[in-house]
Amino acid sequence: MDEKALLRHEVKRLKGLLTEDDRLRKSVTIWEKVEAMPRFGRAASVLLYWSMPGEVYTHDFVRRWSREKTIILPAVAGDHLRLVQFEGEQSLRRNATMNLYEPQGDDFPSPLSIELAIVPGIAFDCYNHRMGRGRGYYDRLLPVLHTYSIGVCFDFQLFDSIPSGEHDAPMDEVIVG
Repeated sequence: MDEKALLRHEVKRLKGLLTEDDRLRKSVTIWEKVEAMPRFGRAASVLLYWSMPGEVYTHDFVRRWSREKTIILPAVAGDHLRLVQFEGEQSLRRNATMNLYEPQGDDFPSPLSIELAIVPGIAFDCYNHRMGRGRGYYDRLLPVLHTYSIGVCFDFQLFDSIPSGEHDAPMDEVIVG
């Protein structure tokens, strides 16, 4: 097993030790930090994600802020991510292959107007490197958006250093809870 696979395995093990109450409590802490950021306050359009089990929980955050900001969520399209404006939970459909919920609808017409990207990851490090699930979706998307990117994670997902290559898109900042 290579270094990234070992790290993914270890984080999965640690996630398994996290109770649902702890996951929700830690998620609230993360979102309070994000909401306190002037950059978030100024952003009219934010790329977020609809969380999967074990990830930093986003559902309440997305619901709340979609009333005041344009919230864009990703949807998998082959090897890339489509960006679709969140129009409520009724517009989400389960992607059984990826085991996640994605927005349905037309592509967001002006992705370069997205002012902030908040993304999940399996692991992050003190140098703002991010390691995802290994398919490179965000690594291909973020350089095209040219926007400030924030990684969000639980404390056990932040390491001193993680394996990173030239194709891995770094974060501008990582928020830990």
